[in-house]
Amino acid sequence: MSPRGTRARRASTSKRTIWLTAGAVVLAGTGVTAVTATGGSGDTGTDDSSRPAKAHTLALAGKDAKKRELPRTETQLFSLVGVSWENSADDFEGTAQIRTRSADDGAWTDWRDLDFGIRAPETKEGDASGVRGASEPLWVGPSDAVQARVVAGGKETAVPDALRLDMIDPGETKGGKGNGKGKPSAKPEKTDTAAPSPTVPGEAPAPSTAPEPTGIATESAVAPATEQPPTPPAPSETATQDPPEPAAEPSAPAPSQEPTAEPSTAPTTEPTTPAPSETATQDPPQPTAPAEPTIVSRADWGADESLVADPPSYLDKVDAVFVHHTAGTNNYDCAESPAIIRAILTYHVKTNGWNDLGYNFFVDKCGTVFEGRAGGVDKPVRGAHTYGFNGYSSGVSLLGDYENGGTPTAAAKQAIADISAWKLGLHGVAPEAKVTLTAAGDTGVWNTGDKATLNTISGHRDGYATLCPGATLYSALPEIRSTAGASIYTS
Repeated sequence: MSPRGTRARRASTSKRTIWLTAGAVVLAGTGVTAVTATGGSGDTGTDDSSRPAKAHTLALAGKDAKKRELPRTETQLFSLVGVSWENSADDFEGTAQIRTRSADDGAWTDWRDLDFGIRAPETKEGDASGVRGASEPLWVGPSDAVQARVVAGGKETAVPDALRLDMIDPGETKGGKGNGKGKPSAKPEKTDTAAPSPTVPGEAPAPSTAPEPTGIATESAVAPATEQPPTPPAPSETATQDPPEPAAEPSAPAPSQEPTAEPSTAPTTEPTTPAPSETATQDPPQPTAPAEPTIVSRADWGADESLVADPPSYLDKVDAVFVHHTAGTNNYDCAESPAIIRAILTYHVKTNGWNDLGYNFFVDKCGTVFEGRAGGVDKPVRGAHTYGFNGYSSGVSLLGDYENGGTPTAAAKQAIADISAWKLGLHGVAPEAKVTLTAAGDTGVWNTGDKATLNTISGHRDGYATLCPGATLYSALPEIRSTAGASIYTS
């Protein structure tokens, strides 16, 4: 459990706007309030036939200050659930359990615990009006009824004020966006260097057909072949470095026996033989930055961009990556991953009151990597994932629960290693190194101003008092760091 928050709540100075536009609808006999989680005219990232996400809330009222109970209650359709309360500075200590009824077959689940470990960002985003404390959300699949019980524990003598149940329907996207089957993270294909074409004395060499390295635009594949002029041959070194323009005629033939006649323009590695194309095709120029892993964009998983009121904030540098899990369940199909992420987006904005998703990236058990918080996957976007250290880091969250028996798949560990290596490599940070960061808040592990020496790929619990990312995922971090160090995405 997280430590109880100690910071005073400040008056909001955020420029956030009111984005809820639909009127509240109360279901007869249930007290459930449903609000469409879609803003005004913003781009939803989906087509006209899509069904927007919705957030339903249900107050957990009662006379007993120490506990709240909700009997079996029918609700509107939802697939993700959590509990929230008024003051985000209050970190709830106790237990919260829910049961849900499947919308498919009407069966009730067993009691399931909700996890706690979320803390509002240590910036004005975390102090905005409407920011609430909340549990981690739990993915339960399409459900139409719920039962809940919340009991204060530890030092708590009462449940938090304005306690409520938050239920999210992720909606649907059409046209294939956001509903594709999960695929392992794609990697650049290794290409074999083509054998150089033989060069006939007195003729310009044929253009190289060797494949370009990943991420490098190739011009030779689309450039038209240049006909051989009737005049004496142009220097062979010019043909291999800069293909001659079709309209250019040499003013005087340069003897091919003197490939180093122009040292000011020729590369220092230019061979002295009349066939330099062999070296050029065997050693193509390498990219200056690591290739980018395959990442499912926000548009492709169906993000409702109208939920995001404010532009992203950026860091000077990403010094570390914190690994998380979403808690919830491991019993999901990878085809559901886009819907799970859409639901988490709605929960983070509608329930937590944040501006966007807290995590910078998601990974599912099939090894698919998804873009999280908006702002550019290759940019140092400031997230809301590790209280006290958001100002230095990027957050990667694995869909699923790795505290209560779940084990991360090989594909998931590889994908976490690859995206972490790539993200750190953009800023010249080694994935197997250590870094010292200054805590920007009291986290239950570190006090404000403490110098925390951490691995550049760390677990959430290394920075904040939480069980996240779960016992089995946390124990896999040494392997993930080693894999990241050997990753093809390490610069």
